Amino acid sequence: MNRTLYGNLIFELSKKGRKGYSLPQDYDRTHTTAELPEALRRKEAARLPECDELTVVRHYTNLSHNNFGVNDGFYPLGSCTMKYNPVINEEIAGLKAFAGLHPLQPAVTCQGALEVYYNLQESLAELAGLSEFTLNPCAGAHGELTGLMVIRAYHESRGDVRTKVLIPDSAHGTNPASAAVCGLEVVEVKSLADGTVDVEHLRQLLSEMGSEVAAMMMTNPNTLGIFEPRVLEITKMIHEAGGLMYYDGANLNALLGECRPGDMGFDVMHINLHKTFSTPHGGGGPGSGPVGVRKGLEQFLPMPRVVEAPTDSCTGESYVVDWGKSFEGKRGEELSVGNFFGNFGVMLKAYAYILSLGREHIKEVGPLATLNANYIKERLRDSYLLPIKGLCKHEVVFDGLVDKSTGVTTMDVAKRLLDYGYHAPTIYFPLLFHESLMIEPTENESKETIDAFIDVMHKIAEEAKTDPELVKTAPHNTPIGRVDDVLAAKQPVTTYWKTIAES
Repeated sequence: MNRTLYGNLIFELSKKGRKGYSLPQDYDRTHTTAELPEALRRKEAARLPECDELTVVRHYTNLSHNNFGVNDGFYPLGSCTMKYNPVINEEIAGLKAFAGLHPLQPAVTCQGALEVYYNLQESLAELAGLSEFTLNPCAGAHGELTGLMVIRAYHESRGDVRTKVLIPDSAHGTNPASAAVCGLEVVEVKSLADGTVDVEHLRQLLSEMGSEVAAMMMTNPNTLGIFEPRVLEITKMIHEAGGLMYYDGANLNALLGECRPGDMGFDVMHINLHKTFSTPHGGGGPGSGPVGVRKGLEQFLPMPRVVEAPTDSCTGESYVVDWGKSFEGKRGEELSVGNFFGNFGVMLKAYAYILSLGREHIKEVGPLATLNANYIKERLRDSYLLPIKGLCKHEVVFDGLVDKSTGVTTMDVAKRLLDYGYHAPTIYFPLLFHESLMIEPTENESKETIDAFIDVMHKIAEEAKTDPELVKTAPHNTPIGRVDDVLAAKQPVTTYWKTIAES
C-alpha cells in the first residue's frame, strides 16, 4: 500500500464542498425515491466525508491491500477451515432473482428461495446423518447456543432438572461460553497424553453427577486434529446416564464424505457453512450455523422452518413456512426470507458448493484435507516439535520449534511468516501445549503450494538458529511493523471521532 499518499482516513481526505457526482439542476428525486415521514428525516445533514470519486476509489483500493484472504495466498489458519470460495458461488448468490428478494415477501412469491432453503436442509441432514435442520442461526457460536437450548428444552419437556454440560479440555473456547450463556454449568473432562478424551475420568464424572448431566459437547476430530477412537463408547455412556450428545461441527471438514456425526451417536449438532461448505468468513462475518437434530427432537428446533406444501394445497405453493406455535395467528401475514432464516446469501453459496461437488466428489473432501495435513506434519516434524506422533486429520498441532535455545517463540515464527507472504497459522491454541502452532491446509491446496509453505517454515526454523533477532523483530516487509499486542486496548486513539468532531 502507498501509505505516504493514501494512508489517511477517508475523513482526513475530505475537502468541504467537494463531490464525486453531479446531478441536473432540475433533477426530481420524487420520481425515484419514496418520501420519508417527517419524523424520520434528519434535522441536519449527515457529517459524511466529501471526496471526489478518484480519491474514494484509490483510498479503498489501497486500504484493501492491507487485508489478506484466501484469494491472496495460503491461509493455514487452524480450526478455521479457510477454504477457497469458488467464484460461481458468488455469481449465484448475486443473481438478481435472489439478491432482489424483499425480506418480508409472501411465501407464494418466492418459491425458488424456499426451495433452496428446503433442499439445503435436506442435504445437510443427509450429510450429517440426522433427521432435520434449522437454518436460523447466523454463526457457529449462535448454532451452539441454539443447540444447547434445544437440549435444555428436551429435558424440561421430560420434567428433568439437568444443569451440567461435560466439555473436554481440548474443546473450542466457544463451547463453555455457549453453555454458560445458556445457563448451564460447565464441567471439564480431562484428555490423555495422546489428546483424546480420558474415558475413565468421564466415567468417574458420570458416577458422581450423571443424573445432573444435560449433555456432553464434543468436537471430533478435536482441536488437536485427532479423531476420538472411543466415540461410540462415549456416546453410549452419556445416553445411559440420560444425557444428550452435542457435536461441534467446526471440524466437520475432516469427516465430510467419510462418516457422519449422527452415525456416531450424536443427537444435536451445528454446522459452520462458512467453514465446511466454502462460504467466505472472517472479520466478523458473514456466517451461518445451521443446527440439526436426530429423530424425536425435531419439535424442539426453533421456528419458523421451510416444509413441503400439503399435497392438497391449491395455492400453487410447493414449499411453505411452518411458523410453529410461537407464530400462531399470523397465517395471513406469512413472510419468508430474511432474519427468520439467517443469512440467505451464505446459504446460497453453500448449496451451490454442494451441488457443484455432487454426491461422488463431496466424498473426496475429508480424505484430501487429511492427506494435506499429514503431509505437512511429516515434512515439518524435524524442525517443529510434534507432541502427538500419530495420524492427524484435517489439521496438525506443533508445540513450537524443536530447538528453543535461542528463545524464538511461536509468536515470532507467526510474525516472520508474514514477511514471506503467508497468513500465520493459529497460535497458542489449543491450550494443551505452551507453544501451540495449529496448521490446517484444507483440501483445496496443491502440493506445490504446500511444499512452498513447508520450505519457508524450514527456513524460519534455520533463521531462528542463525539470526534469532531477525525473527524476534519480524515482520519487516509489511505495511505495519511489529505491533504491541495490547497497547491499542490500553491506550486507544479514537482518530475517527476526533476527525468528525473537528470537521
